[in-house]
Amino acid sequence: MEREIGKAFRHVAVQIAEGSASRVVLTTKDITAVLGQPRFENEIAMRTSVSGVATGLAWTPVGGDILFIEATRTPGKGTLILTGQLGDVMRESAQAAMTLVKSRAAQLGIDPSVFEKSDIHVHVPAGATPKDGPSAGVAIFTALASLLTDRTVRSDTAMTGEISLRGLVLPVGGIKEKVVAAAAAGLARVMLPARNRRDFDEIPQGARSKLEFVWLERVDDAITAVLEEPAKAAPAAAK
Repeated sequence: MEREIGKAFRHVAVQIAEGSASRVVLTTKDITAVLGQPRFENEIAMRTSVSGVATGLAWTPVGGDILFIEATRTPGKGTLILTGQLGDVMRESAQAAMTLVKSRAAQLGIDPSVFEKSDIHVHVPAGATPKDGPSAGVAIFTALASLLTDRTVRSDTAMTGEISLRGLVLPVGGIKEKVVAAAAAGLARVMLPARNRRDFDEIPQGARSKLEFVWLERVDDAITAVLEEPAKAAPAAAK
């Protein structure tokens, strides 16, 4: 950020030194001309364009961050594979999420035989960064449900919350930092544990005004709120 601001200031300084301007006001319309074309794609939209990917929210010592949960399946014998430098707490969250998805197979329209004939791989990218903490249960559950129902997750939504084996969404910490990160990433909605409503007043007004809040009591609420409906088959051509 400091380097980019410095580049903008140098651009202005050159104009003043050359005598082409005595006062310069930079607006958002000038950013491309000053800093060049954007170097980063909308990673959230790109990742969630396929089923099996959910956008989570994480707390870090320097603020909140976006966390992608990716799930895929391959022919196998029902093994759950976890990668991405996950700590013990996140690994247990993934195992609980897998159990919850299995228990809701009929409700979600999943063939139970899938669990016996497939290995499920859950990966959290940026493997060089260790990840742990009780806040990814909802996102892992959503990624697994998305994968096994072949329904994509809304690209404008991120989520946080831990889960219990009864399907309850449990409160987590770092709500302020996570919501600020979601707003900064350009998201439109965040899904938070209903029991974290007490933290709402701590969220800066600027972040609150940019986001729609969905309060979750059970994991079933997440499925209803975030999974896109499957695409309908095109009608057969008239004979």
